[in-house]
Amino acid sequence: MRLTRKRLCSFLIALYCLFSLYAAYHVFFGRRRRASAASLQSLRKGAAPVRERRGREQSTLGSEEWNPWEGDEKNEQQHRFKTSFQILNKSTKGKADFRVQIWGKAAIGLYLWEHIFEGLLEPTDVTAQWREGNSIVGRTHYSFITGPAVVPGYFSVDVNNVVLVLNGREKGKVFYATQWLLYAQNLVQTQKLQHLAVVLLGNEHCNNEWINQFLKRNGGFVELLFIIYDSPWINDMDIFQWPLGVATYRNFPVVEASWSMLYNERPYLCNFLGTVYENSSRQALMNILKQDGIDKLCWVSVREQWQPQETNESLKNYQEALLQSDLTLCPVGVNTECYRIYEACSYGSIPVVEDIMTAGSCGNTSVSHNAPLQLLKSMDAPFIFIKNWKELPAVLEKEKTIILQEKIQRRKMLLHWYQRFKTELKMRFTNILESSFLMNNKG
Repeated sequence: MRLTRKRLCSFLIALYCLFSLYAAYHVFFGRRRRASAASLQSLRKGAAPVRERRGREQSTLGSEEWNPWEGDEKNEQQHRFKTSFQILNKSTKGKADFRVQIWGKAAIGLYLWEHIFEGLLEPTDVTAQWREGNSIVGRTHYSFITGPAVVPGYFSVDVNNVVLVLNGREKGKVFYATQWLLYAQNLVQTQKLQHLAVVLLGNEHCNNEWINQFLKRNGGFVELLFIIYDSPWINDMDIFQWPLGVATYRNFPVVEASWSMLYNERPYLCNFLGTVYENSSRQALMNILKQDGIDKLCWVSVREQWQPQETNESLKNYQEALLQSDLTLCPVGVNTECYRIYEACSYGSIPVVEDIMTAGSCGNTSVSHNAPLQLLKSMDAPFIFIKNWKELPAVLEKEKTIILQEKIQRRKMLLHWYQRFKTELKMRFTNILESSFLMNNKG
């Protein structure tokens, strides 16, 4: 009897201890689990986590927290997330053992790094003497350096693979770019550097013969050339076309979509803010706009002389014009491709592009039916292409008949396309570097 009572007491004590442990578990861990579940539920409902995006601009005048693709886009978003997750798993499965350093010695380097690679730079001050950042794409670890303090011979070169971003638009820039190439050549010859690619802001007339001597195909050391504008050299083997992008030298920011950017009615049918040159198609455009008061439907502000720098006020004014206009008029300058095309995409304003060849040695329409703007057309840019500004009144008349819901869908399509355009360029750029440099390593 005593033995049975003793066993019963032991059983009750053990049961009490188990219950105490169970209660303690719920007190200390149940709350955390419920919080995690609540967070997961809120994410599934589209409440995006807040994250720091230094160097970004959330619309022009608003900072709403929102999900621009909810509602009719939920299924597409889920598919896109699933696809991105699969790509991420695949790209990060292996070790990022391929290292590339990018030397940004032209403003287009900032478009490559901040807009296409979506990379950050430290410090964030755009006037800093030295700025740097890091990013991993696939198996490649990228480091980026830029600023006035990045001078040949005054920084350490601790990688075998380099991408040099240069400006070759005019004679003075070519001289500066040549000094960088001679410095890189010395590093290759002394085996301190193994592989070199160049991203080049080419001449607007495509007169880039000065770099020929440095190309590997001609006995030089530059293995890959990514060149801006429709150069006849482009062969997609060792010479590739690269986009001009936005005017980062004028501090045009990385723009993130806002609710108002997509859904608000825009008060202007179109905009054109820029320089009008005498006897140019821009002058013809202005004559068309002044006919029948069309200019009153658009935000138009012109000047007679080009200005290399923006003031804070003029930049804000320009961004506001893009945000408040359904269409952005993109007449040709010295070249058909202009910053305005990409800046309009950033704000969901459809570019109306003057689709004509400019003077010089660029794309040949007898060779490629896509010239000019071969890169954009090959990636199915959802723009309005016109051959003559006399077509503009009909375009604007049609624009008047489009209801807001249709414009919203069109803005979504443009913003989706532009994001896909940049992502595809990032992956293509990385694949080309890996294929070329790693293959040559094996050779």
